[in-house]
Amino acid sequence: MVLLLTALLCALIWLFLICFHGRFWQGGPILDPVAIAGDNWPPVCIVVPARDEAGSVQACVGSLLEQSYPGPLSLVLVDDNSTDGTGDLARAVPDPSRRLTVVTGGERPSGWSGKLWAVAQGVAEVRRQVPADSGYVFLTDADITHDPAHIATLVAKARTDGLDMVSEMVALNCASVAEQMLVPAFVFFFALLYPFARVNDPGSRVAGAAGGSILIHREALARIGGIESLRGALIDDCTLAMHVKRSGGRLYLGHSRLARSIRPYPHPGDIWRMVARTAYVQLRYSPLLLVGTVLGMVLVWIAPMLLALFGHGLPRLLGAAAWVVSMASFVPTLRRFRLSPALALFLPLVAVFYTAATVGSAIDHHRGRGVVWKSRAYREPNGNAPPK
Repeated sequence: MVLLLTALLCALIWLFLICFHGRFWQGGPILDPVAIAGDNWPPVCIVVPARDEAGSVQACVGSLLEQSYPGPLSLVLVDDNSTDGTGDLARAVPDPSRRLTVVTGGERPSGWSGKLWAVAQGVAEVRRQVPADSGYVFLTDADITHDPAHIATLVAKARTDGLDMVSEMVALNCASVAEQMLVPAFVFFFALLYPFARVNDPGSRVAGAAGGSILIHREALARIGGIESLRGALIDDCTLAMHVKRSGGRLYLGHSRLARSIRPYPHPGDIWRMVARTAYVQLRYSPLLLVGTVLGMVLVWIAPMLLALFGHGLPRLLGAAAWVVSMASFVPTLRRFRLSPALALFLPLVAVFYTAATVGSAIDHHRGRGVVWKSRAYREPNGNAPPK
């Protein structure tokens, strides 16, 4: 009886996910490059927070300075107390149009997360250069390269559809065995948490964004109180999206063909640390939500496989059906990464990895260790204090 009830629950969960959860398996739309024409393109100010990005900063800055955007374009890179010469490497990038400003980051005030304090200093420099709240701010990371048409494409989408914020999940590195096994699932699970169709629906309360590529209108940023309204947020991209949508702003979230992360994750431990950094934050440091998440991961991803392999009769049939549907829902993501659909067979094992990383994130928090990311310890003992 227990096996039958479990199998029925698994089947009902997948029926709901496929039919009523924002077509999450489709992953979201993709913008095609625009044909750049016409005048009166609004000004765009790019802000790049950078901490110890010597291996990627020149490629990132170079791609941003080579944008074919027809309107006013400026770039502010904030060197967030790097120890590897990131700021000097950025200054060395050829900039004949003098569009680049490198700001040396100041000491982080209490109550701010490290990245957001760097972003806030960049936005302050933007306000100094262009005081009026017109045009857009483009937020990106120092480990991402951009096609020359990227910013123009984002601005065209924002203006055509009357959007306050346009965000894209950039193409992630997927070369090593660890990346091929684990990175597509990271994108897939993100789309499950934040179905792109619901994010893009003004009538839905779901709000999400991908921090590697965010174009936001300066009026929308001012309306929510600026970057200061985010301050200590560790999941800063989705927090920003939530503030914009709650203020009445319209969002777009999709996938990008025009921006690519060049940060490698060669080993499973690298991906573990990336997940564990914010997994328990996502659960609002709640043991109850952690238990619910683990139970949900078991029912959605792991139990169907176990029922299909070791069950009998109707429980086995229902488990097999749920397992097949779960694998089929993952195939579009694998194809986006140009990987074999056969890798969907390993999805339950990948789910075990992500579940373990989430539990590990909670254990680190409750032991007071936090997660070290770029030599900063991310630890929030009371759920409010920012990372050190």
